[in-house]
Amino acid sequence: MSVGKRNHIKSAVIGLALVALAGCTAQYRNHGYAPSEEDLAAIAVGVDTRDTVREVVGAPSTDGLLSGGDYYYVRSRVRHFAYKRPEVIKRELLAISFDDTGVVQNIERFGLEDGRAVPLSRRVTDSSVTNKSFFRQLLGAIGQIGPSGLGGGPG
Repeated sequence: MSVGKRNHIKSAVIGLALVALAGCTAQYRNHGYAPSEEDLAAIAVGVDTRDTVREVVGAPSTDGLLSGGDYYYVRSRVRHFAYKRPEVIKRELLAISFDDTGVVQNIERFGLEDGRAVPLSRRVTDSSVTNKSFFRQLLGAIGQIGPSGLGGGPG
């Protein structure tokens, strides 16, 4: 085997080893948004309102349905490593609560280190047609259609 051919094979093996090594490095992704302390310094508790908070730090990740519509900002850092399940290594929740008149009452910041991790999930309405074929659904609905459901009506 010639020296040039050996160098070419050696380069190819080194290149493949580098590609394999790069595939085993962790990748990090950031999700969401939480305002910085500098941005929050512009918000005065007892003075600012929902509208001014939105103008200063932006729209929240989610609004609270209870307690007058508090604002919640959530930021997560997730590590992806090879074939393993993605792992949340940092999660930050910023909660801005308002009183009954819409004025800022409190600003709190929570992280994974503040207690147990709360998984973020979406609520999905469960369908009552699971494990039923189209024909089974059709046959099951036959006895439940009344005269008003046929599209007719008094006429």
